[in-house]
Amino acid sequence: MNNSVTNTARLLGAGLRALLVLTLVTGVIYPLVVTGIAQAAFHDKANGSEIKSGGKVVGSSLIGQSYDLPLKKGQQTPDADLQWFQGRPANGLGSNSVNTQYKLILSGATNLSADSKVLIQQVKDAKAAVVKDNSVPGYTVKPSRVPADAVTSSGSGLDPDISPAYAELQVHRVAAKNNLSVAQVEKLVKDHTDGRTLGFIGEPRVNVLELNIALKDLLAKH
Repeated sequence: MNNSVTNTARLLGAGLRALLVLTLVTGVIYPLVVTGIAQAAFHDKANGSEIKSGGKVVGSSLIGQSYDLPLKKGQQTPDADLQWFQGRPANGLGSNSVNTQYKLILSGATNLSADSKVLIQQVKDAKAAVVKDNSVPGYTVKPSRVPADAVTSSGSGLDPDISPAYAELQVHRVAAKNNLSVAQVEKLVKDHTDGRTLGFIGEPRVNVLELNIALKDLLAKH
C-alpha cells in the first residue's frame, strides 16, 4: 500500500517537473528567443511594417487605406477624395461593430463568381467611375485603358498596392486637383514603383500610402 502511494507521488512529482520545464522552455525561453531574433534581423516586419509621416506612424505598408471625403447628409457611401491617389476597391468587407474607426481591419472577399450579375455590375460601375473621375480638361481616360485592379478588389480587400498602370492613369487628375505639373506627379509614381520581388516574383506595384505621403510632402514644398 505504502509502495503504491510512494510510486504515485513520484509519478506526480515527475509529471509536475516535466510540466514546469516544458512551460519554461516553450512558454518563456522559446518565445523570447524568437522575438529577439525577429527584432534583431527583421525589426521592420516584426513591428507591423509601419509607415511614418511627420514622425508619426500613419499606417502599415501591408494594409490599404481609403482616401474619402467626409460623409454628406443622406450618404451611405462617401465620395472619393480625388486630391489623392486611390487604391483598389474594397468590396466584400464585413461590417465592424467593435471598432468602426478602422473599417478596413476586416479582411474578406466578395466570393462572387465570375459570371455573377452583381459582380459584373460592380465592375461596370467602378469602371465608369474611374473614367469619369480621372478625365480632366485636356485628358480623357479611355475605358480600354482601365486596368483590372482599378475595378476589382483583392482577395483580402486590404491590398495596399496598385499597378503602375492604375497609378499612371490617375496622374493627370492628381496633378489638376493639386495644381501640380503632370511631370511632377509622373516622377512621384516612377520613384515609388517597385519591381518584381527578386526580379521574377509577382508584378510591379505602387504602394498607395507611400505614394500619397510623397505627394503630401511635395505639396508642402510647393
